[in-house]
Amino acid sequence: MSSSNDASARKLGILTIGIGGNNGVTLVAGYLANKHSLQWETQKELMTANWYGCITQIPPRGQHGGVGFKGRYPLANVDNAALGGWDVRPTKLGQALYESRVLEYDLVRQVRDEMDQMEIMPGVFDPTFVGDTQHATATHVVSGDDAATWRSKVHRIRSDIRTFKKDNDVDGHTTVIWSASVERPSEAEYGSADELLEAISSNKDDDISPSVLYAVASALEGCSFVNGGSQNTLSPALSELYEAEYRSSLSGEWMPSTERAYLLGTDFKAGQTKFKTAAIEYIRALGLKPIVCASSNHLGNNDMLNLTSKATVKAKMRVKSNIFGPWDEDELDHQVRVMYTPWIGDEKRDVVEYTSHGFLGSPHTMLTYTR
Repeated sequence: MSSSNDASARKLGILTIGIGGNNGVTLVAGYLANKHSLQWETQKELMTANWYGCITQIPPRGQHGGVGFKGRYPLANVDNAALGGWDVRPTKLGQALYESRVLEYDLVRQVRDEMDQMEIMPGVFDPTFVGDTQHATATHVVSGDDAATWRSKVHRIRSDIRTFKKDNDVDGHTTVIWSASVERPSEAEYGSADELLEAISSNKDDDISPSVLYAVASALEGCSFVNGGSQNTLSPALSELYEAEYRSSLSGEWMPSTERAYLLGTDFKAGQTKFKTAAIEYIRALGLKPIVCASSNHLGNNDMLNLTSKATVKAKMRVKSNIFGPWDEDELDHQVRVMYTPWIGDEKRDVVEYTSHGFLGSPHTMLTYTR
């Protein structure tokens, strides 16, 4: 939401870290399809661009309104936004979209050339935070003096954000989205924003991840940060840094923006994990006692390739496994397996079996398959 009374008149900024990945190029293609009101043929029908799934961009439906906030509140129109981002790979976005095989070719061919013209900013990269499978292709990275210290990396990201906003006449709010490869968990812990900034300023020999550096830079520029990865980016120290009152107390080298911004997210939960949470809540609402939740999923995109590393899969398992904690279901046996299957590509398949105790211990089993 923009702070302006006429939010739709302001130009928003959306910056994606990992913009050349499947999520990033799909977002850009969807933005262009809606902006140009494109139509394309599929095997089933003629499709018209829409924002289904984006609750701020669709109007309420049904007798009671339901999900959909467009027209209810002064929310900005994403068609009047500027898109950009960083990637450690130099592949042009249109080419990356074509290679992803996510969207229908008839749509891809209509947006490919325009996407190929978009600038991709070099990304901050630390090979120790991703699997070995990601190293060879990471050739479009921040280097030299800009990559010498934690502080120089943060300053470079801040400079990129300012340049993007200036070049694209962004006068509304800017949101930065982490959509890059999942990082292994960082071992660095800070009790306050002061400690975090001091570690960056002094170039302390700590285990600071690229996602934390992007989040810090975003906070200092007054940009919201959405963590779409399953790594442990968010922390109390980072949350404090996002408080406008705290940033207003900073001076000296940081010179932060005091614009209000939000910090949220631990993984993009739109698939199996989100539905699994809703299914267990449904079972509990019936008065049943869940005792086993066994799930598996397989796909063949780059994110899953990165998870073939033991270090990075640990981060993924953390968010896939630790989702029922607040319900105190201590006896629930929750098992998760993930598999890399290249031929499947980005078309994720997952199967979950839920077993519960019903009246007098009678077993209740439910099976779900999503694709």
